[in-house]
Amino acid sequence: MYQESMNEYQNPLLERYASADMSFIFSPRNKFSTWRKLWVALAEAEKELGLPITDEQIGEMRAHTDDIDFDLARSHESKTRHDVMAHVYTFGTCCPRAKPIIHLGATSAYVGDNTDIIQIRSALKLILSRLSGLLQVLRDFALEHADTATLGFTHFQPAQLVTVGKRAALWMYDLMIDFENIEQFLSKLPFLGVKGTTGTQASFLSLFEGDHEKVKALDKKVSANMGFENVVPVSGQTYTRKIDFLAVSLLSSLAQSLHKMANDIRLLQNLKEIEEPFEKTQIGSSAMAYKRNPMRSERMTALCRYIISLCQSPAMTAAEQWFERTLDDSANKRLSVPEAFLAADACLLIAINVSDGLVVYPKVIEKHINEELPFMATENIIMAGVKNGGDRQFLHEQIRVHSMESAKKVKMEGKPNDLLDRITADPTFGLSKQDLEKLLDVSEFVGRAPHQVREFIADHIDPLLKRALPLGINKTANLSV
Repeated sequence: MYQESMNEYQNPLLERYASADMSFIFSPRNKFSTWRKLWVALAEAEKELGLPITDEQIGEMRAHTDDIDFDLARSHESKTRHDVMAHVYTFGTCCPRAKPIIHLGATSAYVGDNTDIIQIRSALKLILSRLSGLLQVLRDFALEHADTATLGFTHFQPAQLVTVGKRAALWMYDLMIDFENIEQFLSKLPFLGVKGTTGTQASFLSLFEGDHEKVKALDKKVSANMGFENVVPVSGQTYTRKIDFLAVSLLSSLAQSLHKMANDIRLLQNLKEIEEPFEKTQIGSSAMAYKRNPMRSERMTALCRYIISLCQSPAMTAAEQWFERTLDDSANKRLSVPEAFLAADACLLIAINVSDGLVVYPKVIEKHINEELPFMATENIIMAGVKNGGDRQFLHEQIRVHSMESAKKVKMEGKPNDLLDRITADPTFGLSKQDLEKLLDVSEFVGRAPHQVREFIADHIDPLLKRALPLGINKTANLSV
């Protein structure tokens, strides 16, 4: 069996990256058992509204929502070339009493589209759970390092100091936006309900002998039975494919946030300031045994790019639908929507694993600060020199000359930054080494960064985590290469 499987393509998202939880949401078993639950919900609502359906028929259907004969369904589909009718026949085989009323008045989109909406809802809830787990880990990391000064970078050039915790807060803010956008989308996500072949509900109007109120009630009852308050108000045969686009757009936005975070970690690992977890037996390179490659962050960026690219498919599908429906959406939806969720799930699991094991190297960070801080402190040094009786313009010129010479030593000769030594040796400044050490206290150069971290977490992240779903921390994610 193993040898046979090695001769077939295996989807890496299923084999290597995504969780069993996300995979199950889009699995055939979950999909087709949801179809059966939808047929039960339809029959129950039709019975409540007066159609001749018995409790015995409904009970029989409910008893067989999960025992699906997939071989029989495949056999029917090979003959009918229609997946929904194949499963109608298969369900009818194990529900002989209910067989005459299964799928009564409905069209294929009733089970197909409503199941898609249910899967999107379940998948986004799982994404929120993972995201809350990631925010929890980053929250703790940011608070731990709220005061740890580090070089800030603009254009990847040294800039004013920030803190390690402040940088993590920037990651969290992007992720917080994603979390809140997903929450909002879920709060408004509508069910297709029961709309019929072209969205006019004509078949149901016929079943209820022209009673419009009963048809409207049927729509609401089925939707409520499946846990939806909102129902698509108007549709063709299918719900607007913009819903798929909006869902995958949320994943694209999340991928953008995770990609930025992963890139920052990769750059910091190159600087040897912060490192992602590295196992004792892990191999960084097949040729260079000393290497500790940021392979988890690299995988995050790879999968994030895939998610961002997938967003184009639902967009084009939504634009391409003709009138009340065409079937050029189906094959695309089967690929793009589930794979976007599987990849997003994988990215979040990796992000949690990386964030939970980040290693900070304070001595390296301090070394980099010491190399650049003298240049950043020049204005403070000039002001101190003025207080000692110096001329501001003359001191400015002196420090400019010293800075150029010191920078030349660093860049051309690879020597340490000696700007402070040059200033203490220059009597025009009148500053001792101790005076300069006081001026170069790093806590004076990080501004409000430590306060910003604590305020952001208290005002925004903690309230979010209180209302969040149970934490989706999975530290046993598949992290093989």
